Amino acid sequence: MLFRYSSDERGRHIVKAVIYTKNEHNIDLSKIDSDALYVVSRLRDSGFTAYIVGGAVRDLIVGHTPKDFDIVTDATPSRIKKIFRNSRIIGRRFRLVHVIFGSKIFEVSTFRSTAEGSVGNSFGSIDEDVMRRDFSLNALYYDPSKEYVIDYVNGVKDIKKGIIRPVIPLDKIFVEDPVRMLRAVKYSATTGCRLPLFLKRKIRKSAYLLSPISPSRLTEELQKIINSGHAFEIVSKTLETDLYMYLQPTATAIMYSNREFEKNYLKNLKKLDEFTVANPDARLGEKLYFMIFDFISSLTDWNKEVESHSAAGEIYVKTWSECRSFVLPMNPQRTELEFAIRKVLKDLGVQMYTPKKSKKKPVSKKNSKKQS
Repeated sequence: MLFRYSSDERGRHIVKAVIYTKNEHNIDLSKIDSDALYVVSRLRDSGFTAYIVGGAVRDLIVGHTPKDFDIVTDATPSRIKKIFRNSRIIGRRFRLVHVIFGSKIFEVSTFRSTAEGSVGNSFGSIDEDVMRRDFSLNALYYDPSKEYVIDYVNGVKDIKKGIIRPVIPLDKIFVEDPVRMLRAVKYSATTGCRLPLFLKRKIRKSAYLLSPISPSRLTEELQKIINSGHAFEIVSKTLETDLYMYLQPTATAIMYSNREFEKNYLKNLKKLDEFTVANPDARLGEKLYFMIFDFISSLTDWNKEVESHSAAGEIYVKTWSECRSFVLPMNPQRTELEFAIRKVLKDLGVQMYTPKKSKKKPVSKKNSKKQS
């Protein structure tokens, strides 16, 4: 174990960070994407500092293979863009760089300063950047060249203890970015780390802060939950912490008043997780099916609807309107929600017809010559 030192106000040396060596963290270098290693190497060869950071380091420490690899550096976005031709700068306020290798995208960010709190956009040092990371298990930096894990906040110990601990002060963390509450719950569900009682209590008291968050951002977070393979655990925990009422208010209200609906809704989320694990590349509409099935089932007596030979088109229009309101503020792509609704109605016995595309008549050679 090594240490990184700094000086206090009196000039005395104090430990700033703990550095874990290969034998201590046991990260398997072969589990790191070769293109991620290339990005780090190119930045270092260009004279900059660069590390793999965040959730990827957390997953590597516990022996998992990360899905995504984020990279942090002291190079500015414009410099990163010059180093990698296969990149693009994104974001207006918080500028990041996406380095693209085929279907893979690596997010490269510049060290941020704490001068404007934890959401400012000023560039800073690694010492400041770490204090902007939300939770200690995500505030670890990995140097693949030396195979060191740099830990400023006892994140390695927290991972081994199985606990989620905030880095940013509790009175600021959720006020500055309420979506961090969702992340805390998601990390707990996906890593098995527990939320301490003080943190769970703070999330419940702060849940209302999600109210003004834009529908587009909430949609993004909900789609991450749907695609996670852990939707049942995450939704269960968001219900416990009063967060789900801001993600899916109608579904939550029905669950509070109807225990049978809650039971079936959560049961279908388990089926969603099984489906997602088996079909990771399935379209969103196939996954939304599991979220809306019980709601559509409860709208009417479908056996009578089918027996009465009601027009499928009319049934679809009414169901669409009800279902669109049900999923608000989530705003998925219309074609995906339509797909899910049609699939549910079909499974309920409603004969749904997909309009056939009209075939264009081929232009004869004789006519084509006249047109030319």
